[in-house]
Amino acid sequence: MFDILKRPIITEKNTGLVHLYNEYAFEVPVDANRTQVKEAVEKLFKVKVVRVNTMICRKSARRLGRIPGERRLWKKAIVKLKEGDKLDFVAS
Repeated sequence: MFDILKRPIITEKNTGLVHLYNEYAFEVPVDANRTQVKEAVEKLFKVKVVRVNTMICRKSARRLGRIPGERRLWKKAIVKLKEGDKLDFVAS
């Protein structure tokens, strides 16, 4: 269950989501679904999840010198928490 959440995505845009809408972004496995993400967040952080939005972020082309390559396919989950709940890994 706890291997569902790979890492939090902490960027300037996602920090704005935290302050405006109480939403947090996580990288999750591509085969994970919304209910698995919701259960993992609720058990790990002991908060109430209102909504989970997921999106698949496509591969992007990269180069290492002359060698072409691509980044892997990954999935992002945006989790909205109940009013008053918050996660403490994002500093205010």
